[in-house]
Amino acid sequence: MIKAASNDYPIHDLLKRRWSPRAFADRLVEPEKLRSLLEAARWAPSSFNEQPWIFLIGTRDRPEEYERVLGCLVEFNQAWAKAAPVLLLTCAHLTFDRNGQPNRHAFHDVGLAMANLTMQATAEGLAVHQMAGIVPERVRAAFGVPDGWDPVAAAAVGYAGDPNTLSDELRRREEAPSTRKPLTSFVFSGGWGKPSSLLPGQS
Repeated sequence: MIKAASNDYPIHDLLKRRWSPRAFADRLVEPEKLRSLLEAARWAPSSFNEQPWIFLIGTRDRPEEYERVLGCLVEFNQAWAKAAPVLLLTCAHLTFDRNGQPNRHAFHDVGLAMANLTMQATAEGLAVHQMAGIVPERVRAAFGVPDGWDPVAAAAVGYAGDPNTLSDELRRREEAPSTRKPLTSFVFSGGWGKPSSLLPGQS
């Protein structure tokens, strides 16, 4: 299933093609492709180059590791994500290694790493569906997450599959067009809530 963005201005084809399916094909992801995804994440920018991220990964060909990650998702997400061949959790380091001070950019930087991973996945013909729906306490218990680290989110990775494998409700979401807020709603200049003059029709 192809679900391209309906963009107002030109963007890279990878960005147009990226979307977040819940239906995944019954096909393992090649280890070399997974390594490329993680290498892309490794080269994401971060504040002071701290790289404050950890990835906890489970693949279906290693059932014990896979079930450990799956069990950290909320039940709603478990219901569909269990079809994905790869599941991962992200954690953020809340202090700088360089000086022990709080790193308030840690979650932002984990997001940058995941954005890199997601774009690499799109280039490899893979799909990524990121999830806020995790149970942080389960992540801590299952993986022994140390103090100073926070579980952030999860992601399902694999080849996009047939939406007909989903429940009626999820299939409707899968087939609905992707939408985004207009630039005028979040690109401001000169004051909060004032659409930037960079945008057409604004002065």
